[in-house]
Amino acid sequence: MSDEKRDISRRQFLNYTLTGVGGFMAAGLLISPVRMAIDPVLKSGEGGDFTNVGLEVSEITADPQRVDWTVDQVDGWYESEVNQTAWVYRNDDDEIVAFSPVCKHLGCFVSWEGNDDYPEEYYCPCHDGRYYKNGVNVPGTPPLQPLDVYEQEERDGMLFLGNIRPHEEA
Repeated sequence: MSDEKRDISRRQFLNYTLTGVGGFMAAGLLISPVRMAIDPVLKSGEGGDFTNVGLEVSEITADPQRVDWTVDQVDGWYESEVNQTAWVYRNDDDEIVAFSPVCKHLGCFVSWEGNDDYPEEYYCPCHDGRYYKNGVNVPGTPPLQPLDVYEQEERDGMLFLGNIRPHEEA
């Protein structure tokens, strides 16, 4: 290595400075998209969030009953309360079943015994969609899939409902 002192020209100094500032600005612009891409991967799965719906397990009968509750939802910085609904009953095996009321045809709201012509069925008024008590769609009606099912668990005699999952026909 030589002991000579190297002088930097004005042009080289400007070139180095502009390259450094440009690199700094590019890094600043890339931080946000990179974080958005990586952040969901690094978040731990919060599966299993169950909410107390305010229904005692002892009050659940063989007849489907409508249960309404609210959950806190966070969208970015906006927090809101979202209303949720389920149809809950005990099946022949004395198991608790909770169905989503959203029709699988066009997303309308289904009701238990919602039509006098079809007793003992869930009925969707939008296009005459029908489901049996077990949530399976009636053949020949618009819905092509069964109603979705809520995950549920019992704690201290109260019903807690969680995430919605597809109905598994037995």
